[in-house]
Amino acid sequence: MLSLEILIAFAIVFGVAAFGIRYAQLYRMPLGFASADLWSVTLNVGDEQQTRLEQAVYDNLRRGLAELPEVRDVAFVSFGPYSSSTISTDLRRPAKDGSKGKSVKTEMLDTDDDAARVLGLKLVEGRWFSALDNGNADRTAVINRRLAEAMFPGERAVGQRIEANEGPGVTRGYRVVGVVDAYRPKGELSSPVNFAFTRFEAGKNDRDARTIVLRVAPGTERAFEKRLNARLKLIHNDWTYGISPLSAERGTMLKSYVTPLVVVGIIAAFMLVMVAFGLFGALWQNTTQRIPEIGLRRAIGASATQIYRQIVLEQFLLSSVAIALGLALLVQLPLTGVLGESLNWMVFLAAAGLSMAAIYLLSLLCALYPGWRASRLSPSDALHYE
Repeated sequence: MLSLEILIAFAIVFGVAAFGIRYAQLYRMPLGFASADLWSVTLNVGDEQQTRLEQAVYDNLRRGLAELPEVRDVAFVSFGPYSSSTISTDLRRPAKDGSKGKSVKTEMLDTDDDAARVLGLKLVEGRWFSALDNGNADRTAVINRRLAEAMFPGERAVGQRIEANEGPGVTRGYRVVGVVDAYRPKGELSSPVNFAFTRFEAGKNDRDARTIVLRVAPGTERAFEKRLNARLKLIHNDWTYGISPLSAERGTMLKSYVTPLVVVGIIAAFMLVMVAFGLFGALWQNTTQRIPEIGLRRAIGASATQIYRQIVLEQFLLSSVAIALGLALLVQLPLTGVLGESLNWMVFLAAAGLSMAAIYLLSLLCALYPGWRASRLSPSDALHYE
């Protein structure tokens, strides 16, 4: 029963540790865009299928917003960073020798020609969209390094053609013109994804770009929202606008990731306290039952320190057996890859190390007083104990 309690405690600590270590690992990965001094404006125009926006509308918005002294640059995208919206599809290389290429799950985003500059995307190969892409038979795409490595391992991605199914028997082609280092639109704690930017042209895409991304002057305060809304109303008074600095969107997104970890951590802490009480009580009872044995050892010359060490080492041995069993079970997760990159070997080893340290510390704390009590028994009292 003691081993089972320790095994359960080890599994709980391992889960919380792996959760937190994976978040720390993700936080250090490249985000792919510069979120500082960015604001997003969502255009609430109406049903997108019935109301499509013309190029003149985008030109008016761009000119009107650029006149504000706080605005440094303007771009249009389907949805901005830290949004919960997602467009995903399966991209593949064109069929070759009668066989279809490898299909890769990919998130997509329609952006205009200025988005790379406004978002601060880092190109590592090729170029961004431009007027050079006007009139191309295929739509133009810029992909992230992760997607390039998945679809074109060992090859140059720029100039390659990729395809996506748009419906039964309908295939859309994309020509890759550039590769960005990374792009994680869901924020610092989101897992890396395969990502493709596609060029937005008003009236030619299946959907409008109804989010404006603004790069503003450093130090722009929240009061700018009122002036921005007033300017937007001057351009289109019949629309409504959702205005927010990306710092606020970032805070909301981070909270959505961290809250489950905090809740699980609190539950785990409560369960560890319960395990500690159970372990302490079991050790106390075990030590009490062994008083005659302890008295005999003291009578034949064992010192108090040796008795103390015996109780503590026995508990450590019991913990080691439970930890070994727990590791044998948990190591199957990275071996089988059932949790994918979320539990890679670095996360597993770090979480296992922290969990082992926590369980050994818990075992030590629970064994200290019972061991001290046993070591203070006099041989005569212990041998007469019933």
